[in-house]
Amino acid sequence: MSYFADLAHQYIAGEWKSGTGSWDIIDFNPYNGDKLAAITIATVDEVDEAYRAAEQAQRAWAATNPFTRRAVFERALTLIDERQEEITEAIIAELGGTRLKAAFELHLAKEFLREAILLAVRPEGRILPAATDGKENRVYRQPVGVVSVISPFNFPFLLSFKSVAPALALGNAVVLKPHQNTPIVGGSLVAKILEDAGLPPGVLNVVITDIAEIGDAFIEHPVPKVISFTGSDKVGRHVGTVAASHFKRSVLELGGNSALIVLEDADLDYAVDAAVFSRFVHQGQVCMSANRVLVHRAVLDEFTEKFTAKVRSLKVGDPADPETQIGPLINPAQAEAVTSLVERTIEAGATALVRGGSEGTLVSPTVLTDVPEGSDALCQEIFGPVVVIVPVEDEDEAVRIANDTPYGLSGAVHTADVERGVRVAQRIETGMIHVNDSTVHDEPIVPFGGEKHSGLGRLNGDAMIESFTTTKWISIQHGRSVFPF
Repeated sequence: MSYFADLAHQYIAGEWKSGTGSWDIIDFNPYNGDKLAAITIATVDEVDEAYRAAEQAQRAWAATNPFTRRAVFERALTLIDERQEEITEAIIAELGGTRLKAAFELHLAKEFLREAILLAVRPEGRILPAATDGKENRVYRQPVGVVSVISPFNFPFLLSFKSVAPALALGNAVVLKPHQNTPIVGGSLVAKILEDAGLPPGVLNVVITDIAEIGDAFIEHPVPKVISFTGSDKVGRHVGTVAASHFKRSVLELGGNSALIVLEDADLDYAVDAAVFSRFVHQGQVCMSANRVLVHRAVLDEFTEKFTAKVRSLKVGDPADPETQIGPLINPAQAEAVTSLVERTIEAGATALVRGGSEGTLVSPTVLTDVPEGSDALCQEIFGPVVVIVPVEDEDEAVRIANDTPYGLSGAVHTADVERGVRVAQRIETGMIHVNDSTVHDEPIVPFGGEKHSGLGRLNGDAMIESFTTTKWISIQHGRSVFPF
């Protein structure tokens, strides 16, 4: 099938239908500008229809034997394997992802589906002691009901499945809103795979729309109990605020400004490889990317020479070419924003060790140093192929600079002494950090999330149970209670 021709629709109550909005979202290939699809947007009415369908379908789905529920995800895993080449081509076309990136995303998506299979049968209840004779306290673990998932454009297939599959496996229904730049890979394709895997109608619904049309209706709607959002901290702050005002739980996986620290005893060749991957995988459009590389002055010159040489060797171009390592940014506005940031930073006094040019959405790598303190390039998340090298005198300065940011998502420390690396890592204010590895990691059973402006809550493993279920206390009095009046 042609994903972009056949899946350019809303998916509500098990039906593929057009939205009733007055305009279309145009889905473009970010590399060559080709039009992939035109999707008439969903209005507030379709949002309501999707939530009502989810609410109605959820009751029967929650009552379904969890061993039956998990079979859906087993079949979905098989379908992804069978359709891997088609999905790869869709990722390349809609995201501008390289073949390497597509393989990475598909591998992780399948790993998270495997974890969802296990999650379906993992929740446990408890029996707790009681202060009253003859009383029994039971604590049940139950699905929350309906979960809203808002997924981003950078890893849409993975990050949609990452919340959708666990929420469904735990007995919830889901309404998914993919990013406008990736409506097929992040939305319709996810629905199609689960539909073909046997998911009952209405349990998953996909609405493709824009806040210009629906405002906050997707978050404010009375049906969903949990909002799972992955995206920028600016939008995440708004989502969290609106959700809280309506007494909804939110799980926010937001941006980062990660630091990769290279201490004087590090394996420099290995640290260079880790740093280049940490910054430039998927053109730097990864929340865990290393925006800043903090290098001990004792090894600064050697590291910088090796690092810049490797960066210059990266191939920029057509993401469909298997040899391409740097493909396009998601849209022209993002390419312009990254290019403008580089220009402003150099005008403010920074030195460009590698100065990449730009052509349309293709932005070549840039390596900056001597960046003035307080510069946007140091303080903000750079969602593009730009990195800053910062010299440090010792561990203490590395820790201070690494923490000098409102973000706290990921990081890395490179050293020959593993326990030294752990001690440094413990001082970095992040939700995740890695010793002698890259900053870009995600594993299905390890808690994933950030501190400070990088988000609220955790995903993955047992954290999914906490995020997408609730507890209910039922007490039973065996015999008669004695009341004071």
